[in-house]
Amino acid sequence: MVAKKSIKFIASLIFVLSSITVLASDGGHDKKGDLVDTPEEINEYKNHHLKDSHDFHLFTNNASGTSYGFPLPVIVWTKDGLKTFMSSAFHHDDNGDVIVEKGEARLVKLHSKIYELEDGATSVNLDKDHHAINAHRVLDFSITKSVFGILTTGLLMLLAFGGLARGYKKGKTIPTGFSRVLEPLVIYVRDEIARPNIGEKHYRRFMGFLLTVFFFIWILNLLGLTPFGFNVTGQIAVTVCLALFTFFIVQFSGNKDYWKHIFWMPGVPVLMKIALIPIEVLGMLTKPFSLLIRLFANITAGHAVVMGLIAVAYTSREVLGVPGSFGVSFLLTLFISLIEILVAFLQAFIFTMLSSLFIGMAVEEHDHH
Repeated sequence: MVAKKSIKFIASLIFVLSSITVLASDGGHDKKGDLVDTPEEINEYKNHHLKDSHDFHLFTNNASGTSYGFPLPVIVWTKDGLKTFMSSAFHHDDNGDVIVEKGEARLVKLHSKIYELEDGATSVNLDKDHHAINAHRVLDFSITKSVFGILTTGLLMLLAFGGLARGYKKGKTIPTGFSRVLEPLVIYVRDEIARPNIGEKHYRRFMGFLLTVFFFIWILNLLGLTPFGFNVTGQIAVTVCLALFTFFIVQFSGNKDYWKHIFWMPGVPVLMKIALIPIEVLGMLTKPFSLLIRLFANITAGHAVVMGLIAVAYTSREVLGVPGSFGVSFLLTLFISLIEILVAFLQAFIFTMLSSLFIGMAVEEHDHH
């Protein structure tokens, strides 16, 4: 128990120190080598951290203004066909100033989105809301930070559970290595989530999905605590997809009792049956909505709070002085980071628990008298 607490403390400590170092070293896109210390620059940095990106931008050298990170593959479909190149071609530009020419296509990156300029255009023209008026969005299949995080998580899960499965096939009753960490979690999902909510008769059918979604969300949440800028479960598109998986599994697994309780509630007068239909249909649709909003909002809020507390050290240094402001910011950020480790597990648990509960409601067999 002491060792586990020490590991959590050290991990949080590394995250806090790395985040503060990155925030202090990041010169932004406009002023190379300057500290991110004004409210406007800090808000821009926080938004940049929470949004998806086509590359990993770790920090900027204050002396030379050189940015450090690594690019990711850009894969877009333009009017001239499929175009592929590395995101370093944009030179960390996010204002549409750098034009990448690929065949007949002229591409720019604006607000972390890739646009194709119209024929004859040599630069991006913006309206008063800073939206492009002479360029249009392209179909973007790029490997962004979020996609990279999803692929990395998938690979880690294949390696980890592949090893656990091979151990069982060889007849090992006691797992070895990292499998010792996985087995208690698998048993926990089975005995504390699947069985109580779905029932002994049906729970095995859904164990694959429940285990996948639990570990997928949990690992992605832990990746989000690193200073590399991952915020996968804080992307609304990701949480929507996860919620849709649950929604379709529930609907296609629902038995006749499930649909009967939605469209013709037994045991109530006919007029009440008719009145309950739209209410039950609305409830059927709000279940996945609650799943996606809960995960998205909690993870995004947690990241925003951590980044905001780190920024306290820079916005308050004129009032408290450098030592005082850094001390207060460090302690608050460390406290929130420790809570975020718990939240990373808690959000995975809640999503899996509610998914199993909705599935259990769909496959439950009612005994009407």
